[in-house]
Amino acid sequence: MAHQTLKSAYERLSDRLNRFPQGAPSTDLLFAILKMLFSEREAGLVSQLPIKPFTAAKASRIWKMDEAEAERVLDELASRAALLDMEDDRNGRTYVLPPPMAGFFEFSLMRVRGDIDQKALSELFYQYLNVEEEFIRQLFTDGETQLGRVFVNEEALPEDNALHVLDYERASRVIQSATHIGIGMCYCRHKMQHMDRACDAPMDICMTFNTVAASLTRHGAARPVSATECMGLLDQAYAHNLVQFGENVREGVSFICNCCKCCCEAMIAAQRFGTLNPVHTTNYLPAVNAETCTGCGRCTVVCPVDAVKLRAETAGNDAPVRKAVIDEASCLGCGVCARACGQNALRMQARPERVITPVDGVHRAVVMAIERGKLQNLIFDNQALASHRAMAAILGAILRLPLVKRAMASKQMKSRYLEALFTRVKA
Repeated sequence: MAHQTLKSAYERLSDRLNRFPQGAPSTDLLFAILKMLFSEREAGLVSQLPIKPFTAAKASRIWKMDEAEAERVLDELASRAALLDMEDDRNGRTYVLPPPMAGFFEFSLMRVRGDIDQKALSELFYQYLNVEEEFIRQLFTDGETQLGRVFVNEEALPEDNALHVLDYERASRVIQSATHIGIGMCYCRHKMQHMDRACDAPMDICMTFNTVAASLTRHGAARPVSATECMGLLDQAYAHNLVQFGENVREGVSFICNCCKCCCEAMIAAQRFGTLNPVHTTNYLPAVNAETCTGCGRCTVVCPVDAVKLRAETAGNDAPVRKAVIDEASCLGCGVCARACGQNALRMQARPERVITPVDGVHRAVVMAIERGKLQNLIFDNQALASHRAMAAILGAILRLPLVKRAMASKQMKSRYLEALFTRVKA
């Protein structure tokens, strides 16, 4: 009986996680991971929490417990970065359950801690994310709008004004404009370290910003740093040819990872599922100058997704020479190859069509929910009332109709209608 009760609590928590656009396939591995991160009681309580931020008073009403006890439970979860707590000018302290990724999966390994077996947890993560493909495929390939995007390597951009680089496309601007900055261990390389598979790229270089950083630094999950120190870490990432992969929003970016091709989930997904566009690219592409390219191969070594190849070419009776060739369909536009080129034979240029980036996290969540048929979960958040559950079921059925779903998820709605709506609401 105890086993059935335990399983029921974690099943309910899994159902709660999958109401958000960024869910997690319910498998035995997921339940094993959740059991390491949440007690049975915590799993049952968290499974009842709404998607949108909430107060301790609201949690106490949902849980039917004293508000002081509810706050104690919430603060304990926040201290382990299983929840995030934020100071809201209007509502005071609010809490939110982050998605598994980018969220509490990463937070569990962003520091060394003794309250859980991080090696055992890393082994579970490795099986769930790196061996089994269902989670990564669902996370990075469902829908057109993804959770993350690549930032262009600013040192690879031409010094002239041929490219108009917007502020939100620059990692440096995210750093310099952040209200809070936190640095933690790279979850991906920390996980691989426990698997004896980690590379020698810097470990303490995972960047979080704004309200997420405020929560993580408050509880010791990340260390607070100045913008100057964070810019130094960005330079260190550039020096190691790491790719900046961050939250797919223009305003209020909450994280930037500095990714290698061998350990990091986003780069591995881009290698595995490149044709499905698992990662939003930058607005730039490298162009090869065939006259100055010597075929040295530096660009092929540093490319995180193997989008640069060397191809033999002949000119008249001359012996074949190797030249770099860009696979534009799989290129992330990160600029690492252009920066590594010793002959200045690679130059970043604008893509023919700009990549759409959601305004903020709410905008992205709504678009992702539309594309994945989960909009009803955002509209009828918590689904506590029977009438809400009924309406959510009806709306969910409508969204599963292919024609309607395609229409609602059209580029026009994403780039014009929703953006205009969010702009008016925020004004």
